Amino acid sequence: MENTFHHSVTGVVLAGGKSRRMGRDKAFIPIDGLPIVERIIRLFACKFAAVLVIGGEAERFAGYNVRHHQDIYPGYALGGLYTGLSFAETPYIFVSACDIPYPSGMVMDHLLSLRHGFDAVIAESGNALQPLFAVYGKGCLEAMRLQLEDGNPCILDLFPRITTRTVTPAELASIAGADRCFCNLNTPEDVQQLQIKQ
Repeated sequence: MENTFHHSVTGVVLAGGKSRRMGRDKAFIPIDGLPIVERIIRLFACKFAAVLVIGGEAERFAGYNVRHHQDIYPGYALGGLYTGLSFAETPYIFVSACDIPYPSGMVMDHLLSLRHGFDAVIAESGNALQPLFAVYGKGCLEAMRLQLEDGNPCILDLFPRITTRTVTPAELASIAGADRCFCNLNTPEDVQQLQIKQ
């Protein structure tokens, strides 16, 4: 399953955050010798026909084989999702935040296998939904646009408005990488803790 290629899905990396708590660009923090964003892009390139990076400075991603777009609704992850879906030429996207150091291809494949008949497939981990390592379909666009134009950027408020498949921790328990693929890095302390665990 790790080598499954998804022709009808575009990989979307959200890179528009300000990284204020980190004090530097989270996307380029090295993990096991590679910047986080490069780890994600490499995985996406093995899975999807196209990879988009949304937000951030375009020149920082010039060395990667990706298409870059600025946020249509800047400043919010929901705006990044909307932008990625708008520019994707496929009916679905798989989105990852740029600060997830250990994205799991097996988890991606499992979430994507559940997408048919749903606008979004979202995992639950750590007693919370994980909307920034998830599947979204074009059917979300209108609900996203209306919510953003109403001035509400909260991603979690989107899910009651669309057809959502929630994947429980029990469903993910036996999948390789599920124990850490939803962890993200927000502060220098998070990076230190990750280095200690390594």
